[in-house]
Amino acid sequence: MIVDDPQYYVQGVLEFNRRVLAKTITLIESSLSAHQEMARTIIDLLLPYTGKAVRLGITGVPGVGKSTFIESLGTMLVKKGHRVAVLAVDPSSKRSGGSVLADKTRMEKLSVEEKAFIRPSPSGGTLGGVARKTRETMIVCEAAGFDVMIVETVGVGQSETTVASMVDFFLVLMIAGAGDELQGIKKGILELADAVAVNKADGDNVEKAELARKQYETALHFLAPSSPNWTPPVQTCSALEMSGIDVIWDAVLEHRRKFIATGELEANRKKQAVDWMWSLVKEGIKERFYQNPDVKKILPRMLKEVENGTTASTIAASKLLFLLDNNHQV
Repeated sequence: MIVDDPQYYVQGVLEFNRRVLAKTITLIESSLSAHQEMARTIIDLLLPYTGKAVRLGITGVPGVGKSTFIESLGTMLVKKGHRVAVLAVDPSSKRSGGSVLADKTRMEKLSVEEKAFIRPSPSGGTLGGVARKTRETMIVCEAAGFDVMIVETVGVGQSETTVASMVDFFLVLMIAGAGDELQGIKKGILELADAVAVNKADGDNVEKAELARKQYETALHFLAPSSPNWTPPVQTCSALEMSGIDVIWDAVLEHRRKFIATGELEANRKKQAVDWMWSLVKEGIKERFYQNPDVKKILPRMLKEVENGTTASTIAASKLLFLLDNNHQV
């Protein structure tokens, strides 16, 4: 049952009441306009209690062992006294909510930890919509006292860029022994990376992993680093054997120390907040356009005219956009 008082949610989140935390996130994920309005109020009230957490984004090629890696990292951090929230950006599945639901059942150790919280992304909707829910869920979790936020990309393609735009550190997981190591990766993903980790460096795979590490290191040398104060390291690890995970976490902390000292962390977060506002504005304009009754009335005719070549695309676009202003008639 949804409670109408925003303070109920704010108070519950700040007191780390798990039940209220879950209800708040459910409210955020609701598509009902009344729920959305209340969610905005709650987010606004919780904002002053956020900003202190480490925000870590993780992506990886299929079969890289991402859920095992996240569980190993999360378990290690919980043992160190951290409170860890794992969130996912997954635009790929409209029916099941994506593989993170299965990941949650696979992360058995982490999901039962009192200081851990695993939340799948809402199923359905566009990448922008899912990303918005994830950002808002991140704010709620930070306000609840989680000091490490792990945002996982489950889908492929644009979701990497989306996750990179909401975190402080972006980790790209790779594997060795899959033929040409550089064949399966996009230059764009490497450009986003603050570190690359070659996973599954265990058993007979240790030498292959080391070779892959050198190849990725060479590839990164050809890319201009996104910051003059940081050269992305390439490391090997085994999520299964829990080896090398602490070294990767040390890199995250070293990056954080440097970026706090230079002021880059604050500058990046300010830019992310402004970029987020503009993406919400664009999303809102698009939504209002399609909901506009005048647009709904004329759109089918305009589409047919453009398809048949009786109206130019530029003319049709201009007519449709002017419909948003009630003073203009077609």
